[in-house]
Amino acid sequence: MSAEWMADGKCREYAPETFFPRDGMGVIVAQRICATCPVASECLVYALDNHIDHGVWGGKSERERRRLLRERRRLRLFNRDLH
Repeated sequence: MSAEWMADGKCREYAPETFFPRDGMGVIVAQRICATCPVASECLVYALDNHIDHGVWGGKSERERRRLLRERRRLRLFNRDLH
């Protein structure tokens, strides 16, 4: 996946540390910014595909992305078993 979408990210208007918060309130702030970002979907896919562990990407926290990756693996295994 190309990273050209990054040039359109709302995050470019904020300091990088905004998206690497130290607490839950910081996560909420970053997620609110991501909610208005035109490339949030691309950002999330990028973070999931590249196993990025830290920060808020595509509006999802580290914990939320780990959950999505587990679900992705579960579905892949489930679909493999069906065929």
